[in-house]
Amino acid sequence: MDFDELLIRFFGTSDMSTLQEDQILAGVERLRLQFGLESDAGRRFAIWCLLYMLGAAPDLDVAFKDEADREAARDFMDMADEEDDED
Repeated sequence: MDFDELLIRFFGTSDMSTLQEDQILAGVERLRLQFGLESDAGRRFAIWCLLYMLGAAPDLDVAFKDEADREAARDFMDMADEEDDED
């Protein structure tokens, strides 16, 4: 799932800086709903990653039943946090 595609689908734009706080909150709620309904593992992981980047991801033990998925999520968290440290 393409990152820009996710942003456009749930926020109506690929440029988050153009959104008001209420629009971001509404998009996060749509993401959370879709995360709970999503059955495709790849799309579910992509949605979780975006939720993580927005500070709204569910805990790993709640989000992923499979340990390999939780480990992949931990790896993503580490990479995302390294990027934040470099900025």
